[in-house]
Amino acid sequence: MTRDKRPAASGEADKRPKTDKMALLSVFDKTRLVEVGTDLSKLGFTLVASGGTSKKLKEAGLECLDVADITKAPEMLGGRVKTLHPAVHGGILAKGTDSDMAELTTRGYNPIDLVFCNLYPFLEVTKKEGVTVAQAVEEVDIGGVTLLRAAAKNHSRVTCVCDPSDYTTIIDELKAGSVTEATRKRLAVKAFEHTAQYDAAISQWFRAQYLSTTTETPYHMPLRYGCNPHQKPSQVWCENQPLPVTIAAGSPGYINFLDALNSWALVSELKTALGLPAAASFKHVSPAGAAVGVPLTKEETIVCQVVGMELTPLASAYARARGADRMSSFGDWVALSDVCDVATAKIISREVSDGVIAPGYTPEALAILKKKKEGKYTCLIMDPSFKPNEMELRTVYGIQMQQPRNSMQITTDLLKNVVTSNKDVSPGERDLLVAAIAAKYTQSNSVVYAHNGMCVGIGAGQQSRIHCTRLAGEKADNWRMRFHPKVLDLKFAKISRADKSNAIDLLVTGEIAGATPEERSSWEASFTEVPALFTDDERKQWLAGATDRAIASDAFFPFTDNIHRANASGVKYIVAPSGAKADPVIIETANKYGMVICHTNLRLFHH
Repeated sequence: MTRDKRPAASGEADKRPKTDKMALLSVFDKTRLVEVGTDLSKLGFTLVASGGTSKKLKEAGLECLDVADITKAPEMLGGRVKTLHPAVHGGILAKGTDSDMAELTTRGYNPIDLVFCNLYPFLEVTKKEGVTVAQAVEEVDIGGVTLLRAAAKNHSRVTCVCDPSDYTTIIDELKAGSVTEATRKRLAVKAFEHTAQYDAAISQWFRAQYLSTTTETPYHMPLRYGCNPHQKPSQVWCENQPLPVTIAAGSPGYINFLDALNSWALVSELKTALGLPAAASFKHVSPAGAAVGVPLTKEETIVCQVVGMELTPLASAYARARGADRMSSFGDWVALSDVCDVATAKIISREVSDGVIAPGYTPEALAILKKKKEGKYTCLIMDPSFKPNEMELRTVYGIQMQQPRNSMQITTDLLKNVVTSNKDVSPGERDLLVAAIAAKYTQSNSVVYAHNGMCVGIGAGQQSRIHCTRLAGEKADNWRMRFHPKVLDLKFAKISRADKSNAIDLLVTGEIAGATPEERSSWEASFTEVPALFTDDERKQWLAGATDRAIASDAFFPFTDNIHRANASGVKYIVAPSGAKADPVIIETANKYGMVICHTNLRLFHH
């Protein structure tokens, strides 16, 4: 298709494209601008440039048209409007079709083949101390972003260059004939990323100025601080949709939200998988306990410190989740799958806890919880219909990473591949699901022991698989020891539940045996009748009564040591991914113990 050859008006002859090839340049960062302009001119391109870019090229002796020469419209508003014109964007967005080229010809416009553009330094300017909103506003690039998006959109024909480091590649490929398709695609992605990061920087800065300290909106919520008090300001928000979380009481922090959202996902999945109310006790983005609403035995009410309390299914779930590892649950974040009722609120009200997330609260339950921490206890309401985006984005040390969310649902289908001689998995199905779902939301590496609808031992965040298994096994053993008649019959002095938990832990773990005289004296003061310590034989005999437990691992067991250790804590049912070289010998070892192994192809790392 030929270009428009209509004669120029008087005085216009020197302001028309000299060739059929056109490059538009509009850059703030003028690194290597003259060099690339010189090369483009030698390659036969007509240079069209805006404002300061045009001035620098002309000062270097290069022939260059101003943007106004092709738009026939001068810059206006102090240069804030230069390139926003059909002559520019029609030239960029026109495809190589006869119809598009004919339309350009009719309007007297020329196709633009190359766009060199980078943006005002918003991020650099707003990092400076004392920058005002007025100053920041002037660094919000409008035309440049539009140029990049237009050129990147039409990358099938147009080459979009936003980084001076790519100039050499462009010139080399042009000298060889043309910019390759692969380069155009790569640079289009780079331009889209550049504008996305630019817009994100702008929105984050203005969010911090206008919203982060005092203002709560449906899309945004200010937080007290980040992980630590010196990390301010802090905020949480949703893009393109309202936040699914509202505050019923208190003032949540950054870590509160990490715990709240992870724990909510856990209890929601437990409820879906098992059809029972579920609860979790979270600390530092891992569960200290998780359970479903299975009724408690008399002994379990003693161990969980809920004797004489009303226990609805939801209250039972939280009593189990909190009671499994009371040492780790101290100061927890609570997650409830169902509307918080009075019975559950009364249990929470007695414990040291940071907050709770639930799909709602009865008025009476909320009134109870609002009395905690002198009215500062945090209660969040989660919209149970909320569906998170399938893609997750996180920033680590300034680097962005993206992945699909782990939306794989754990159901009994995961337990179908039984590889051991013992195929009877049905008695352990519920506990296997409880353990596997808990492992999915536990910092890796993780191993979880479960029994009677609850996690009884969670080994989180260990670099070694066997250390996860040992840690979780020790917690499961401690849970078992707390049911020993000697522990159930302890005679306490008037001390808090937390102090009781400490005293019990020192006894059942055997730690008190090696205590200093000062610690031993303090421990003994916890009782009106000081208990005798457990002998090795007593401990061994009592632990031998632990049976039919389930265990889940977030990745494969690499060696048989994990199987031996799991057996020592009464494990009969195992769910874990396959893939270890030692799988055959692991299965053989499990067969000797009469265990059931369900091998999966689903790894559950969580970070």
